[in-house]
Amino acid sequence: MHIIDTHTHLYLEQFKDDIDQVIARSISSGVDKFIFPAIDSSSMQSMHDLQKKYPKNIHLMSGLHPVSVKENYKEELDLVVKSLNKHDYVAIGEIGIDLYWDKTFLKEQQDAFEFQIRLAILNDLPIVIHCREAFDEIFEILDAEKCPKLRGVFHCFTGTLEQANRAIKLGFRLGIGGVVTFKNGGLDKFINQIDLSHIVLETDSPYLSPVPYRGKRNESSYIALVLSKLSKLYGISEVELAEATTKNAIKIFNL
Repeated sequence: MHIIDTHTHLYLEQFKDDIDQVIARSISSGVDKFIFPAIDSSSMQSMHDLQKKYPKNIHLMSGLHPVSVKENYKEELDLVVKSLNKHDYVAIGEIGIDLYWDKTFLKEQQDAFEFQIRLAILNDLPIVIHCREAFDEIFEILDAEKCPKLRGVFHCFTGTLEQANRAIKLGFRLGIGGVVTFKNGGLDKFINQIDLSHIVLETDSPYLSPVPYRGKRNESSYIALVLSKLSKLYGISEVELAEATTKNAIKIFNL
């Protein structure tokens, strides 16, 4: 099987002691490509360093994570713009709005999201959306910025069937990870009503580990547990599901 983890933070501190083993485990389990979403300037160097070590396996995004939107967000956005002139990226992400922890910088998050959407359109790149307790705010901006070139992935989708269909109608795929294995995650109730052409696989490592590793460090090889759960929900083989979702990832990220 050939599987792409479309959203994984393997460059973070949690993997500093065993990253080579983590990548080796992933590759041996069939996950041979990894897409790294950006967070902010503090982790850009570690992203690029790891990509240089595994150039055939790792692809990068550039962007400013909504939780990193603070008083200096315009300086951070300037660095995102400059990075696009220096390196090849497969997407702008992860970007969006997060109202779970704090609403202090909502206006700045909205501004940063709009700016990065326009940046993606200008560079003909997909966007990868981080949406936490902010579907209404996200959809309001996506509706306003609607454009044939606007496309991408709702990373770690945890919304309703109605929200899923709205995202798909706007030209987005749904990133499905460990949450689909959670007892009260909700996704397992309706995900099989969504055509597989709209689904990509992800882990969001080191976060959101699938059952039975919930609460522990996640890694890309655990995507096998997401694949297993989805194949049961869709009533097809894991091979078929892997082929379909990998094809979607190749198309959206132009791999």
